[in-house]
Order: sequence, then C-alpha cells, then structure tokens
Amino acid sequence: MNAVPTAITDPNLFRGYFPSLAEHVHLASCSQGAPSRQLGDALAEYQRTLREQGTAWEVWMQQVEQARHGFARLVGAEPDEVAVLANASEAAFQAASTRSYAARSRIITTDMEFPSVAHVWLAQRPRGAEVVHIGETDGRVRTEDYLDAIDERAELVSVPLVSYRNGLVLPAREVIARAKEQGATTFVDAYQAAGVRRIDVKELGCDFLVAGALKYVLGIPGIAFLYARRGVRDAVAPQLTGWFGRVNPYEFDPRSIDHPARASRYESGTPSISSAYGANAGLELVNRLDAAAVHEHIQRLTQALQDRLLAAGERLWSPTDPAARGPQVALREDDPNKLAAWLAERRIAASPRGTALRMSFHFYNDESDVDAVAAAVADYRRSGS
Repeated sequence: MNAVPTAITDPNLFRGYFPSLAEHVHLASCSQGAPSRQLGDALAEYQRTLREQGTAWEVWMQQVEQARHGFARLVGAEPDEVAVLANASEAAFQAASTRSYAARSRIITTDMEFPSVAHVWLAQRPRGAEVVHIGETDGRVRTEDYLDAIDERAELVSVPLVSYRNGLVLPAREVIARAKEQGATTFVDAYQAAGVRRIDVKELGCDFLVAGALKYVLGIPGIAFLYARRGVRDAVAPQLTGWFGRVNPYEFDPRSIDHPARASRYESGTPSISSAYGANAGLELVNRLDAAAVHEHIQRLTQALQDRLLAAGERLWSPTDPAARGPQVALREDDPNKLAAWLAERRIAASPRGTALRMSFHFYNDESDVDAVAAAVADYRRSGS
C-alpha cells in the first residue's frame, strides 16, 4: 500500500490520497466515502490472495483481527470489546434480542434514528417490548423530551450520535447518563460520526455502540463493528450465532454451544473478508487523523456552505447552530433526487433522503467544493429545473 504518515493534520495532504477528487466533488460521505488509493490497493491485495492455495485463510483472519483492533482504537475500546458483524441491523439485533422485557418493557428511541436500527427495536414488540419514540420538531429533538421518557420502565435506550436525516448532533451524553441512573442498557449508533468526530466509549459510558466502514470510515459495505462494554450482561444468550461466536471456533463441535464473555459472542458466521480489507484501508487513514483538526476543518466548511445557501434564499433542514450540526448540511428540496441527478451530471455527488438533499463533508473536502456546489445549486434554480 501507499505509505501514510503517522499523523495527518493537513487536509490538503489527506485530499491527495483520493485521486477521484481531482475531477469530482464528493459531498456524499454520509452515504459512502470517497475511494482512496489505499482502498484500491487493499482490494487488489485481496484479489491476489484468492489465487493462493492453503495459506489465504490465515491471512484473511489476520485482516479480520486487524479490523477489530483498528475499530477499537478509533472508539477508545479494547479489542475484546469489539464484535465484527455484517451491518448495523445485526448489531442492533444482538443488543436488543439479548435483553429481557418482562420487568422493564420500554425501548426508548427517536424519530431521528436510522430505520435499519429503529426497525429492530419495533421487532421486539412480540417479545413484550413497548417502543417509545422521541419526536422531532423541524429536525430537532428536545433534550428534555428524551430525558423525561427515561424512567424505571426503560430496558433499552437508543440514541444516535449524529442523525442521518439532517446531521443533527443528539444529546448522547445526557441521555446515556440518565439511562444509567435508571438502570437501563444504552445503545449508540455512531455510523454518521465515526471517522469525523472524536469518539471515546469510556467517556460516553454506553453499553453498546455500532458503526460501519462504508461511510466516513472510508471502507466498503459488508462489515460493521459492535462495541459491547466489558461486563455488560445478557439476559438471553445470543440467538443469532455461529461458529465465530464460540469460545474456540476451531473446535468444530456441532453438539455443544458456548458463549465467550468477550464481545465475539455476538458474532455468527464467516465475515466478509473483502470488506475487512476495505475497512483496514479506511481505518489506517482515519486513525491517523487529528480529531481536533478534522472537527475544526469540517465545521468551517459546513458553516461556509450554510452561509452561502442561506444568503441565496435556500431553506435548510440541518441545524444552523454549529454545536448541533454534524458533518452535514441538509437542503430542503421538493425533489431531492432530481437535484442530486442534476448535480451528478456536473460531477458533484450529494445524497438525497426524503425531502432533503444532504451534502456531507470529510477532511478531504475543501473550499473549492463549497464553491462548486453552491454555484451549481444557484445554476439549478436559474435553469428553472
């Protein structure tokens, strides 16, 4: 692979690892990160191992373990607190299905939750769970509403770090603290934050946290990571399981089942090996980023785009308060898919969802990207499209 410096504090240097940015504006990291040279090299290396005979398996398992350790480093966890899974839905299921809803029946969530997670909570209703949704008003969630909903009836409390819908930063610390006071288990979806926001699971104090490699972590689909706090107990043993969920997967015993104390008890079958290669390429990059520099750079770019769009009379759905705004600016739009397609013809990638066009930033974006998309949106309006 191409050599990467120990620490990356210069966004221009980081941008150089993404050759497509020389000709394209990538503002869709909330859906998929831009492809790096390191990612291309990693996938080529995976293809090379497919031609090997007899030794590929050991190499592949090293890649899986490297990904486990890389994600642990990213979120401040220990490697044995990380399970390697396929996606966020699987992670949510492992957290929800191992709870009991007999004595404490409530799952607290929000309308700003991603459906891949929210649907898992709803699927627990036949097991006795009552799902309570914290509503949103104009894309905002009141902290008081979240806290008021968490009482002695709460079994599982879920809060995203950043909402996929409009980049809203949710009050995760306050919610987790309240849930801990009430004895509830906590679940955090960090998919829209990992890679561009500092995450320390020990400081958060959450029981579970999930993120995947596809978006700001700069990998590919097919792999996600579930942090499970050391010491968190399951009321019900994992039902979705497989040979990787055993104390010793290589015993190959079809007549007995055991569950290790470590987070790997939530794993099931063979993971996506190509996705592990991709995840490692991305993790090696984002783990070398200076979190403070990334935050400051992205805040400056999102503020610049927000100011340009508001000055042009556009309506935004993302928070205007920098403290509540993640790496995304969401533009209200009656037909965001049409606008996204119009931008794509001009080599600008954005991500439509619902009635908003999401424009998301990574450390590789710069002021020229702000200029390009602001000018293109203005051209779109003038064209009458």
